[in-house]
Amino acid sequence: EVQLVESGGGLVQAGGSLRLSCAASGFTFDDYGMGWFRQAPGKEREGVSCISSVGDNTYYTDSVKGRFTISKDNAKNAVYLQMNSLKPEDTAVYYCNANARSTTWSRNYWGQGTQVTVSS
Repeated sequence: EVQLVESGGGLVQAGGSLRLSCAASGFTFDDYGMGWFRQAPGKEREGVSCISSVGDNTYYTDSVKGRFTISKDNAKNAVYLQMNSLKPEDTAVYYCNANARSTTWSRNYWGQGTQVTVSS
């Protein structure tokens, strides 16, 4: 059974930091790119950051560049999102995503989400 379990969310003041973790199981983690998405109340889910299967390529949406850092530990089947200098607009439910594709198949898995609330 595929599982993505997020942790590390919570309530923090503006300017503070949080580190989100996503523990993966049930699939070959090394073969999957990983990402973090978020969804604020009344808004669509948006991509925050992603990292390639071997961790050599990363992407950040403009609003978090320079503040968030994604990392992937294939030995621990885990992906992390270090969030610094948090702003109230970062408040959202954060979701972990795993994705892989070949010429004949694709896979896309989601976690249940962890709430991040940044107070002003």
